[in-house]
Amino acid sequence: MLSEAVPALRRERMSTVDTAWLRMDSDANLMMIVAVLMFDQPLDMQRFRRAIDTRLLKYSRFRSRVEHDLTGGAWWRPDGIDLDDHIIRTRLPDGKPGNKKALERLVGELSGTPLDPKKPLWQMHVVDNCVGEDGEVRQSIIVRIHHCIADGMALVGVLLSLFERTRDPADDAEAVPPPLPDEDNPWLHLMQPVTKATITAINMSTAVWTKYMWMLADSNQALGKLTDMGGMAGRMTVDAVKLLAMADDSRTRLKGRPKGSKHVAWSEPLPLDEIKAVGKAFGGSVNDILMSCVAGAIGSYLRARGDSVPGNTELRAMVPVNLRKAGKEQKLGNAFGLVPLVLPIGIEDPAARLEEVRRRMDELKGGYQALVAMAVLGVLGATPKQMQNEIQNYFARKATAVMSNVPGPQAPLYLAGSRLDQIMFWVPQSGDIGVGVSILSYNGGVQFGLVTDEALAADPHAIIRRFQPEFEKLVMLALMREW
Repeated sequence: MLSEAVPALRRERMSTVDTAWLRMDSDANLMMIVAVLMFDQPLDMQRFRRAIDTRLLKYSRFRSRVEHDLTGGAWWRPDGIDLDDHIIRTRLPDGKPGNKKALERLVGELSGTPLDPKKPLWQMHVVDNCVGEDGEVRQSIIVRIHHCIADGMALVGVLLSLFERTRDPADDAEAVPPPLPDEDNPWLHLMQPVTKATITAINMSTAVWTKYMWMLADSNQALGKLTDMGGMAGRMTVDAVKLLAMADDSRTRLKGRPKGSKHVAWSEPLPLDEIKAVGKAFGGSVNDILMSCVAGAIGSYLRARGDSVPGNTELRAMVPVNLRKAGKEQKLGNAFGLVPLVLPIGIEDPAARLEEVRRRMDELKGGYQALVAMAVLGVLGATPKQMQNEIQNYFARKATAVMSNVPGPQAPLYLAGSRLDQIMFWVPQSGDIGVGVSILSYNGGVQFGLVTDEALAADPHAIIRRFQPEFEKLVMLALMREW
């Protein structure tokens, strides 16, 4: 089926930030955002294709090929699109009691398979016969979208635009709007001082500004002098020096050189109300609880493998932070920065670990490291690819994982006559980072997802299954506090 929803337009120059993500693909890590959508029954494929045609393809990037020029830049070239190239139908083999592992293997294989560069950089695999651990037969969609099209926050809004609020809506039903910000999620408040004008100014002057930051990073006395500077410019420059002067991350078995063979796993949903209740009992946020569980699960996994994990062992995760204004989530492109969150994986005591996570989260508030990182991404897209690789690898040495936490809608959604039961996603890792942690809330539940490179951890289930026990420890401690 050839779709030409919008007439061909003149090609559009790709921004330097988007170009950076386009050029970041490597044999070890492909820059794709991967999502798995689980439905209670098979979709009406005619309605599904119509939703893709009318709601997804209205965004020109989903019907545009990428063209490269001799300067190292790239362009979007709108073109006709054959949906048969982008919607693939497949089926899992029968399995007892379920075949979830077969689905996870398929997701892992697709996570390491490049998209066709001669076509628009997205694809959806509709997977039949997905048998869950509960014995229910579902249908899933594995979505792959290249990061140069948009970041995770924008793509959440785009994917939600395919859905409706009822199983059989009227023909003129409006698409589901993006989720409202979760007031209990501190990631959404980290960048409140940043204005659109500030982001625009940084984008326009990234080359000069980042050269200045690297010069400052070479000065042993720069940080001390800059701490006395007042206002946003001073704080931003201090944060730039901190970001560029980070020590390499702890050497654990999760830190190494990925080879490109991916494995994925995801948990069953935890009740969001219970997480909020535990957070309230400890005087913390939902994010504090979730980050503490991630740290506890990773520390427990390493100890179970016989590794030495002293109390001061840390793991740095790069966390994407949205830099868009509210309501701009569906504007495509990349408008986010990265905040380095250092997880105290060596602290075994759940309460002490939670308190330390909360303290570190509080330290990040009001900072500008996400904006600095976005500026660096802009520079990467404007530099020769060899230089981009060197700078990218420099930052990869500073972290072990990429971690993303996205709040989704808290009411059930429907697509082509089927109810969305679960949704999980994975953001790409770059350079020598081989671990991706994803947390997504939907319809009263929170799920953890993990992608690992085989060279570092061939069985992500060994980590995933430790998330719930870490949460249950906090539940028990919260109950004991009430006694």
